[in-house]
Amino acid sequence: MTVAISSDAVPHVPVLLAEVLRALDIGKGETHVDGTYGAGGYSRAMAQAGAHVVAIDRDPDAIAEGRARIERDGDDIRLFEGAFSTMQSLLDHAGVGQVDGVALDIGVSSMQLDRAERGFSVQSDGPLDMRMSQAGMTAAEFVNAAAEDAIADVLYRYGEEPRSRRVARFIVAARPLQRTGELANVVRKALGYKPHDKKDPAVRAFQAIRIHLNGELDELERGLEAAEAVLAPGGRLAVVTFHSLEDRIVKQFLRRRSGSEAGGSRHRPQLVPQERPAFARPARALRPSAAEIDHNPRARSATLRCAVRMGDKPMHQENEE
Repeated sequence: MTVAISSDAVPHVPVLLAEVLRALDIGKGETHVDGTYGAGGYSRAMAQAGAHVVAIDRDPDAIAEGRARIERDGDDIRLFEGAFSTMQSLLDHAGVGQVDGVALDIGVSSMQLDRAERGFSVQSDGPLDMRMSQAGMTAAEFVNAAAEDAIADVLYRYGEEPRSRRVARFIVAARPLQRTGELANVVRKALGYKPHDKKDPAVRAFQAIRIHLNGELDELERGLEAAEAVLAPGGRLAVVTFHSLEDRIVKQFLRRRSGSEAGGSRHRPQLVPQERPAFARPARALRPSAAEIDHNPRARSATLRCAVRMGDKPMHQENEE
């Protein structure tokens, strides 16, 4: 289904929007969940396609601005504050049963990146914050209090930084750090970055600290299970990720839940009987076109994975019975 979106409808054009809408295959009157409302791009497009939209975001700024926008525009969107991993309880509270589609756009939003005061970006100086929900430990509190080994572990695990111990040593030596610009420059100094280098290594460090503070990978795993639980048979799941750690989680989840993991062989028999799949075999991953990347460079690393819900009960719930 093709949906025309006016250029001034939302402040940012969502990545892979046409592909997400095609995967959701929205029918008029269906109920769909946008688990990561952000600036509202997916939700508005889903509503324009004829869906009753239940949108979720844990960022209070996104909630306040989104509710004002929805009231102004009159879109069929109900917006709730919370983590998308809690979508089942949020839907229950809203009196919504199973749904026809779930869309998740993982990671930091353009709205958060573009606001220096939120502390997510290496490109503009602001307070070292990085909290999506604006609650809990700030990035400044983490880098100024954590042990050097703990910082190095976060950088390696979530940023895949090969020289994490050197970067952590430089961070500890430079404490206290209170601004994004200060942290970015420390990381660049540790790794010998030159202004003409193609990639800024501070991006990896910022990604790692942000993921750690916001528990993003655990949230994604729980969110995928929640989506499985709320999707009706035939319901569609569409997940957009922006780096390999996220994509790996989605890919492995869909393989497990669709029964697509490699089975046993005559040399290595399968020890556990094959379970009835919760999802049909997922379609091939999609990535942005060259034209979209030219228009929106932030789309460069995006990957979309989609699947269709089968059966009438999530696999893990069946196992508990």
